[in-house]
Amino acid sequence: MSDSETLLEVRHLSKKFADSEPLRDVNCSVRRGEVISIIGPSGTGKSTFLRCINRLEKPSGGQIFFRGEEIKDEPAQIRRLRQKIGMVFQSFNLFSNMNVLENIITAPMMLKKIGRAEATEQAMRLLEAVELKQKAANYPDELSGGQKQRIAIVRTLAMEPEIILFDEPTSALDPRMVDDVLFTIRSLARKNYTMMIVTHEMRFAQNVSDRIFFMNDGIIYEEGSPQQIFEAPKKDATKIFIQRLKTYEKVFDNAQINLLEVQSDIEAFARKQFMSGRRAMTLQLIFEELIYESLLKRGDEIFPVEMKMFYNDAQAECEIKIVSGGAEHNPLEDVDEISASIIKGSIKSAEFKFDGKNILILKVK
Repeated sequence: MSDSETLLEVRHLSKKFADSEPLRDVNCSVRRGEVISIIGPSGTGKSTFLRCINRLEKPSGGQIFFRGEEIKDEPAQIRRLRQKIGMVFQSFNLFSNMNVLENIITAPMMLKKIGRAEATEQAMRLLEAVELKQKAANYPDELSGGQKQRIAIVRTLAMEPEIILFDEPTSALDPRMVDDVLFTIRSLARKNYTMMIVTHEMRFAQNVSDRIFFMNDGIIYEEGSPQQIFEAPKKDATKIFIQRLKTYEKVFDNAQINLLEVQSDIEAFARKQFMSGRRAMTLQLIFEELIYESLLKRGDEIFPVEMKMFYNDAQAECEIKIVSGGAEHNPLEDVDEISASIIKGSIKSAEFKFDGKNILILKVK
């Protein structure tokens, strides 16, 4: 952090809708140069929190102060403050009828009264920083999702905000495009931009943040350093959430298994833990060979079949536990020679036991 100046202060913030109350009593302060990641289960008000700060949602109660000035429902004040409180949305929100350059320079020219030449020079400099200078004349429908999001970030930076709010900036992206956007945000952190980031990318949050806000039940349920929140959370709900992030569970009640859906889930689980592509493929192969191909041939007596994948962050090790019914049978023995060689070459150990159920535990390298 560059200094200890408080930029933003939130006191007893609440927000009620007709059928829900996502925010009950949110209190926090944000210092200049600080990077805060906001995590928590879906539906706990994370995005609503950011939208209230930027007055895209009108709070039901409480106070928000920016640089000591209380944000009220005065249109002129809100327009002025939005020039200093930038926001990047998960859905990009680029103007489809404008090319990239026009998307970036329109707001500085209209709101800050910057001349076109100066605005263009600044925009090209920012585009070069995110390696998209060559896309200045392209239109949004000619860009990938990751490119659109980086352009949206540049558009926000062009207004020279004092704080940037990111509302799940990678949630709408193909997994292959996420890294470029996260790299861009990391570069902003290194330049001491003040940022609040709602994200489901836990390893990213752990690496980039000064503090973590864990939101639950309409409040900031626990806050602390990334080390405290991810390695030694103090409160039960935080512990449960963090543990679930590192576990993927699936119960198959019958042979009607959607292979592509489960493979996609496994890929998403591996990506959230920042596993290598090779390890993700290994996990998918193990599922396909040991459950989809092998166990399903044995009949209805094996169901339900349980599969759990655990990830140990400290040891960067993944464990797979497969539990099935029926007579004693080690599913690893059914795998064809090629797949068996690949699986056995990718695991540290395999343990099988029968205790009324067949239990196979694999530790993946």
